[in-house]
Amino acid sequence: MSSLDSALKEAMTIDGAIGVALVDYGSGMALGTLGDGGAELDLNVAAAGNTDLVRAKMRTMEMLGLHDNEIEDILISLTSQYHLVRPLTTATGRGLFLYLALSRSRSNLAMARHQLRRIESGLEI
Repeated sequence: MSSLDSALKEAMTIDGAIGVALVDYGSGMALGTLGDGGAELDLNVAAAGNTDLVRAKMRTMEMLGLHDNEIEDILISLTSQYHLVRPLTTATGRGLFLYLALSRSRSNLAMARHQLRRIESGLEI
């Protein structure tokens, strides 16, 4: 099991990582952030904005009656970036998600998803 700080540091070792945040989607607040997005990416704004995305998808799944399904991750493909949103599935992580922004030119999306899944499964909150 890894702590929040070590999980964020590990996420930043993923090829192409720009920034990472652990977000409470009840409040939209980032519980922890790491990265050097600078003018390229404000992680607190991204955390709040992606909270709306997660809530909307969960409402949609509820309306569709998809009760036996959980979101593994949500991918947003931009011209120069990938944004991955991964809700935590552990008992202590319910209501939280990991947000990872990647440079599209420097990342391998399949590997990033695999590594983020591994980080999520080991994260102890």
